[in-house]
Amino acid sequence: MSSFEADPVTTEFLDGTPVALGGPRGFPVTRTLPNRQRRMVGAWCFLDAYGPHELGDSAGMRVGPHPHTGLQTVTWLVAGEVLHRDTLGSVQEIRPGQLNLMTAGRGIAHSEETPRENSGVLHGVQLWVALPHADRDMPAAFAHHADLPMATFGDVTATVLMGTLGEATSPARIHTPLVGAELTLPAGASAEIPRKTTFEYGILALDGAPEVDGATLKPGPLLYLGQGRSTVHLATSSPAKVLLLGGEPFEERLVMWWNFVARDHDEIVQMRADWESQTPRFGEVRGYDGPRLPPPPMPLTRLVPRGRVR
Repeated sequence: MSSFEADPVTTEFLDGTPVALGGPRGFPVTRTLPNRQRRMVGAWCFLDAYGPHELGDSAGMRVGPHPHTGLQTVTWLVAGEVLHRDTLGSVQEIRPGQLNLMTAGRGIAHSEETPRENSGVLHGVQLWVALPHADRDMPAAFAHHADLPMATFGDVTATVLMGTLGEATSPARIHTPLVGAELTLPAGASAEIPRKTTFEYGILALDGAPEVDGATLKPGPLLYLGQGRSTVHLATSSPAKVLLLGGEPFEERLVMWWNFVARDHDEIVQMRADWESQTPRFGEVRGYDGPRLPPPPMPLTRLVPRGRVR
């Protein structure tokens, strides 16, 4: 991999932005990546967190067919269920402890919805991983991993979504050095979690208010931890759950717009046109009871490729 200098920032809270998923009246989420200060953590370039939502009489999540390019989507649930459909013909319900990994490559489309038979609650995260230049036009793919490896660090239990943590390695296919793991802390837990000194890291509280390297972390902001240290210390007086993200800093400059990851403005224009005119590039999602999402208008100025730090 390319060489780089260690990031001088070691601890930084990145506040999230409220967003309506699927349109102005859509499902509410909190978006912490991309952020005003930092666009990425490793190749992790997008992070939406939602819930816990008590669904009651609402339909829950309903995000109509929409396209992606140049990225992998990662769906992880703390509670509830989500039904995924895509243009490869995949139809897969995901539950807590399972991983849905969709690789867009040159182009794919999918829908996400709360299934009719559900537990009445929804709590989870949706993430994107940027594909490197060599893989960004690869064929689309989908994988469901129902059985993920686990590792223990003192009182803390880690479920490894992607990459390697400790002695546990996820079966999910990755294209740059990175890691993603859910860490579960019982009341009174205290542990040192191993880090790679060449990785930068971020931690999101999913539940509870643990201390991370002495900083109290509550659900909402993403805590950026930088590079250079070999461990991160977690402790809590009450039960907590966090999401650990890390990876080698992603050095390629990207254009991220709507649901696309590209390298320049003209690529985005073509991607938008292909979706709007329903070319074969993205295919058709079958079985979703609702309309496909229309693309927003292009901005009046040219989109500029940007690095991981704004």
